[in-house]
Amino acid sequence: MADPGMSVAPYWELTFDADGDVDGPERDRLLAQVADHGVRDLIVFSHGWNNDRSGATALYRRFFAPIPGLVPNARLGYVGVVWPSMRFSDEPVPDFPKSVAAVEAEAEPRPALDKDTRRALLEAFPGRTTVLDQLARMLDERPDGAEGLAEFGRLVRLLLDDGGQGPAADTDEDGEPAVFGGDPVAACEQFAEALAALDSSGAPQFGIPNPWDGAKELLRQATYYQMKRRAGTVGERGLGPLLGRLAQAAPGVRVHLVGHSFGGRLVAFALRGLPRGVDTVKSVTLLQGAFSHYAFAARLPHAPDRSGALRDLQRRVDGPLVCCYSHFDAALGTFYPLASRLAGDDRSCAGNEIAAVLGPRWGAMGHDGVQAVRGTARLDLAAALDGRLPASGCVNVDAAAVVRRGGAPTGAHSDIVHPELARVVVAAGRIA
Repeated sequence: MADPGMSVAPYWELTFDADGDVDGPERDRLLAQVADHGVRDLIVFSHGWNNDRSGATALYRRFFAPIPGLVPNARLGYVGVVWPSMRFSDEPVPDFPKSVAAVEAEAEPRPALDKDTRRALLEAFPGRTTVLDQLARMLDERPDGAEGLAEFGRLVRLLLDDGGQGPAADTDEDGEPAVFGGDPVAACEQFAEALAALDSSGAPQFGIPNPWDGAKELLRQATYYQMKRRAGTVGERGLGPLLGRLAQAAPGVRVHLVGHSFGGRLVAFALRGLPRGVDTVKSVTLLQGAFSHYAFAARLPHAPDRSGALRDLQRRVDGPLVCCYSHFDAALGTFYPLASRLAGDDRSCAGNEIAAVLGPRWGAMGHDGVQAVRGTARLDLAAALDGRLPASGCVNVDAAAVVRRGGAPTGAHSDIVHPELARVVVAAGRIA
């Protein structure tokens, strides 16, 4: 059901499970009502990591709020996608009210995994209660010696060996992320060094960070890997085919896809699940997209015989595919490349040198935009809002002018609720 407190109308929600199956009554309601409401432009937004429906709805309420005033004569409709993702409760979300757990954390010490995070982990990894209990205990006790970290890494690996299905790779390169299959001690050391660099704010560091400081980040990245896999499934098997049904039920409706973080991956993979001949998707806007910047590439610069998982699918968009990015996004600029390297890549790095040492191979959309796609335009935010946004093709928009606030460990990754970004969505869709 739509939230009666939503800032816009008409508004529908579409709830998907981890396999991409959509809630039937919600789907049928949208298909039956969208034409009756006289909707011409339908904005479909997918959240990224998130713990519950209320958090997703709050994001949609705030992001959508300025849009009717931008195009007062447009016949708009809005869809909020809800899918089973998760967020660690210590990840800052600018301008959003602090959770009860966060307030309690400031008042007194708490376990490494608070009750909200543990509940979310149990939902993300069903049937793994014993493993998660062991991981939580080890994060609190921090046993001495490399054996403890090795055991921690083994348990994290067990979470990912749950038979989960779905497209996890953004390119057709072989292998799995080395951070989960390699030496867990080295992985925790690198994460600890990266966290120390983010927390230092430029202050000199003395001593070597405790690898256990990076152990929680290893668990966090395992969770993100699971969510990344799930986002591709929901997009390709769920949202894409549903958009095909919508095109049949309401052929005159122009669809505009918007996705934040892994929600960007979700709406991008929806293009892969879009039935042939459907041309109703008129724009795609990625906000801090948490997937490879080579996903749409026909050839990878470091491996010309390989391509992105979404090779040339920007052509399924009858309009522009706009990628908003910011170098203030620590989640994508620091931890994404560390966690994305495939097994066999033995380069090491730490702190602010990560991007420079690893180079562009493991970069994310939300950190530097679409890469290796011929003809991609590049604009700053002012230019994009000044009528210079191309009408088709890939477009990179540097949104660092507004996407800039947020603390460690994720930086500005969730700082997306800005009227300027709502204006980008309107401009990309040529909504009038």
